[in-house]
Amino acid sequence: MNRQDAKSAKMNELREDIEDIAYAVIGAAIEVHRLLGPGFLESVYEGALCVELQQRGIPFVRQAVVAVTYKGQRVGEGRIDLLIGNVLIVELKAVEKLTPIHSAQVISYLKMTNQKLGLLINFNVPILKEGIKRIILS
Repeated sequence: MNRQDAKSAKMNELREDIEDIAYAVIGAAIEVHRLLGPGFLESVYEGALCVELQQRGIPFVRQAVVAVTYKGQRVGEGRIDLLIGNVLIVELKAVEKLTPIHSAQVISYLKMTNQKLGLLINFNVPILKEGIKRIILS
């Protein structure tokens, strides 16, 4: 196996790990939605999802602070709702409809953290599957 093949195999393994984590987080979010349903504030869903993730042994950081830089200078900070296992960004919403600015927010977080995958989850829907959007930074 040459160096490129080894690098490619490692990237595929990493992608599989991230996909497994994303699948587990989606399962936890579905459980939260199943028990609470739509209609609560985002903070309620965030708290409930944290309980669910903890019970499932999924490592996370709530309200992870990340630096925002501009031309190499720190100009502020952002707060990610959930950073899962240092590899997955999760942004939670409880809105009538997801808009392009919500996706832009996740893309910005992905860029700031050099991560590749983010989940945008809107709990204010009848069926949670309709409120989950995967965002991949290419």
